[in-house]
Amino acid sequence: MPDSRPQPPPPSSSPSPSPGSADPGPLLLCGARLTDGRTVDVRLGGGRIEAVGTAGSLAADDARARVDLTGFLLLPAPAEPHAHADTALSADTDGPVCGDPQDVQRRATEAALLQLGHGATALRAHVRVGDVQGLGALTAVLRARRSLRGLVELTTVAVPRMLTGAAGADGLAMLRDALKMGASVVGGCPDLDPDPTGYVQAVLEVASEHGCPVDLHTDAADPARLARLAAMAGGLRPGVTIGPCGELGRLPCEVASRTADQLAAAGVSVVCLPQGGCGGVDRRGAAPVRLLRAAGVRVAAGSGALRDVSNPVGRGDPLEAAYLLASRHGLPPEDAYDTVSASARAVLGLPEVRVEAGFPAELLAVRGDRLAGALSLGYSRVVVHQGRVVARTSAVREFCGSAASGEPGLPRQGRGELS
Repeated sequence: MPDSRPQPPPPSSSPSPSPGSADPGPLLLCGARLTDGRTVDVRLGGGRIEAVGTAGSLAADDARARVDLTGFLLLPAPAEPHAHADTALSADTDGPVCGDPQDVQRRATEAALLQLGHGATALRAHVRVGDVQGLGALTAVLRARRSLRGLVELTTVAVPRMLTGAAGADGLAMLRDALKMGASVVGGCPDLDPDPTGYVQAVLEVASEHGCPVDLHTDAADPARLARLAAMAGGLRPGVTIGPCGELGRLPCEVASRTADQLAAAGVSVVCLPQGGCGGVDRRGAAPVRLLRAAGVRVAAGSGALRDVSNPVGRGDPLEAAYLLASRHGLPPEDAYDTVSASARAVLGLPEVRVEAGFPAELLAVRGDRLAGALSLGYSRVVVHQGRVVARTSAVREFCGSAASGEPGLPRQGRGELS
């Protein structure tokens, strides 16, 4: 069985320094395969890729550590654009989700490490503010963020419930307080407000005041409402993201196409949730990913609920999200992986990553030699963040106890008998 817990670097490597320590020095990744078929060595230093050369061409003398990636495919690391840190890992609790700050911090930390083990070196967590929880959940997630510094980059989205009418005054005040505390994105659920358009207007005004990006939950069931959102959001920097937009796929094709064109013209990005919904919206459905991409909309894929009441079996695995987009929505493996890597990083406002000299050393090595195979059965993984190996998952499959097990030519990954 795969062990998904983050593990130390392989034995050939020196131990990674603790978060916040000085730069550990060069790291050499040896014998990795790239998606273009080349087998290369990659030297990392100062949090960036210093050099990429043919296998065996880069000297290991000046490298602090050497990691053998023979048999692994080396990719830009995924990013998670839509997580729910405050409700993660709460599916087994009786009654409402525990709002105790220590419990929220523990679950948020564990969830982030789980997703890091899958390969996501950057996460955007939506956190509810206001109502009975006030700012307690956000405070807890911000503490988790500080404790995870150096392992994974965690940013928070403040998600108020009401922003219009008499009840919305408190929500607006809470939203502004959340941004002062350290939330870096303005979020929300306009579908749940009596005045969705007024809600969006309030969010955009607060985001403009603070120079923050916007990330909104919506089912996208009302094309007129989406058209108004696109008109209001056009030109806002640093950008507007909506998701999961599951109902958009159920609209008539010509209506969905016109809406996609409006979103593209306004520069609005869409985050779909192929692994299931989340607590921010009421319905489940699939965003029309190919239609959106054809219109020029930037589409990223997120995980949504991670084992909470919205999805008790959510895995938080970006490779699974890409696999579902390839298997169910017909995207080529390269395009499917783009939604969880390059496009996801762009939605988060992060710099581009390529396996080339000069780019950030945010990498994922997955056992396999082709991207399609990695999306299908990519269990063994090595995760690199800021030039350091920060997580490793090893999976070994054995076939034992059969008369055929001794036949020559059968694939074997291990020896011995199962106890």
